Amino acid sequence: MNITRSFFSFSENIDVRSDTNGSTITGYAAVFEKLSDPIYGMFREKIRSGAFKESLKTNNVRALWNHNSDYVLGSTKTGTLKLEEDDKGLRFELTPPDTQAGRDAVTSIKRGDVEGMSFGFLVRKQEWNDEDAKNPIRTLLDVDLKEISPTGFPAYPQTSAGVRSIQDEYEDYQKESRASIAERKRVATDLHKEKLFILSNEV
Repeated sequence: MNITRSFFSFSENIDVRSDTNGSTITGYAAVFEKLSDPIYGMFREKIRSGAFKESLKTNNVRALWNHNSDYVLGSTKTGTLKLEEDDKGLRFELTPPDTQAGRDAVTSIKRGDVEGMSFGFLVRKQEWNDEDAKNPIRTLLDVDLKEISPTGFPAYPQTSAGVRSIQDEYEDYQKESRASIAERKRVATDLHKEKLFILSNEV
């Protein structure tokens, strides 16, 4: 299964502090109830508070540089990455290593060249709202969080595999939606037939 990635802008949610002990990057990897931009024209997405709760209990989440596993900036296992949910979203505190990748990350964020935050995850539980058929919304209720990444570009991967993964998820939702509508129609038809049968016997 392909890991999905979501993009959120840092805006006012990022800060870099430097002292004699090194640098610390703090901010939000995700913000609750904030709608994403349209994803390949298929749907928009938001995250429900509590979506990361189980992952924060069990997962060793990494901080990567631009989703590249060759450049690990920290991990929750070692304490160089700290994650918590608050009322606003998924807050992080990252102590990057004194390596080229770590220094590049600090410099690029300070300069404003990198102004995005993304996280990689697998969906455990989700819900769809298609009241506006042209603009369906997926809400992530529970995700298996794998990594967070500072990134200069929206993180839904511009690869055929990444696009297929998202398309597959959307098509699964559409199939389930059509199946649900068909089932409701079948039940309504059966109830109508049952009422007609009862009325005919009462005559």
